[in-house]
Amino acid sequence: MIDPRPQLDGISMYSPGKPIEEVKREKGLTKIYKMASNENPFGCSPLAEEAIKNEMKEMTRYPETTSPALAAKLAQRLGLKADQLIFGNGSDEIIRLLTRSYINHGDEVVMARVTFPRYQTNVLIEGGVPVQVDMNNGSHDLDGMLGALTDKTKMVFVCNPNNPTGTIVERQALLNFIEQVPSHILLVIDEAYFEYADSDEYLDTRPLLPHYNNIVILRTFSKIYGLAALRIGYGMMHREIVHQLQKVKDPFNVNRLASAAAAASLDDEAFLEETIAKNREGRNFLLRNFEEMDLYYFQTQTNFIMVDVNRPAKEVYESLLEEGIIVRPGHLMGYPEMIRVTIGQQEENAAFIQKLQAILNRPASNLQNH
Repeated sequence: MIDPRPQLDGISMYSPGKPIEEVKREKGLTKIYKMASNENPFGCSPLAEEAIKNEMKEMTRYPETTSPALAAKLAQRLGLKADQLIFGNGSDEIIRLLTRSYINHGDEVVMARVTFPRYQTNVLIEGGVPVQVDMNNGSHDLDGMLGALTDKTKMVFVCNPNNPTGTIVERQALLNFIEQVPSHILLVIDEAYFEYADSDEYLDTRPLLPHYNNIVILRTFSKIYGLAALRIGYGMMHREIVHQLQKVKDPFNVNRLASAAAAASLDDEAFLEETIAKNREGRNFLLRNFEEMDLYYFQTQTNFIMVDVNRPAKEVYESLLEEGIIVRPGHLMGYPEMIRVTIGQQEENAAFIQKLQAILNRPASNLQNH
């Protein structure tokens, strides 16, 4: 066989939450609740659906390479210039564009030990060195990350709110951190779950862009806007960074349907507010039940929760799977006795709690054999 690049040694294929169709086939079940991938259980805006139908008339045409109509609309909403924005096939692609554009062999990239895994993967692919800093109770240790900076550091990732733990770093702590990261180091702040955060301690970093040329902010239409299947995310940054990323970007990376749906979604503030309210209601329901069950959880500012089930996560995950409920087991993310559950519709939340209580009431050795 032909040898692949040595950078691929030790890199595993990304392991997403199990698809509903796969669980139906494997378990012979007809009713499945997928609570694993932090998708929006309340759908997407009807305006987005209508925009997709209209745009299908142009299916034979390539999209414009920089999504200019969407860029103009979003820039106006954000108080930016259109040339400060770049769109990707999900914000995942922008992470890849950043490492492809800026990471040389041996460059170090600082990140939390338990965070979105695509940071590490893309750094490794480019021959960079991921420098992982231990967490503080599920949150970024910003002081530890500052201490990890060296003359080889080229980039820093901060996921805020953090995936998979759901936690945030406090406002002043993040401001202090941003001020102390040297200007020659690219600071990437991933805000994929920005819209869900309602804590007074959460910092919206967008207003900082004019003051820090080294900041890149990532957001997405996959989560709260419910467009995960269309794969569209965006980055905000200095126009010179955009210029460099465009050199390595595929020319037609964002399709017409995605651009149209994203632009239409921006006009439906009512859908956004309704999703936020329903998510908050579901979050409170789950947290109340976890407290009644005496289960520890990370303080979340997202549409998912990591909870300690006091059992091997893999066993609880598999037991829930037998009941038709898909979650994410924490042993894949550095927390061997925690699971991550996406906040769902009330029917899903109630079913999850009912099944989890029953599973945890069984003797530990009987979980998988039930």
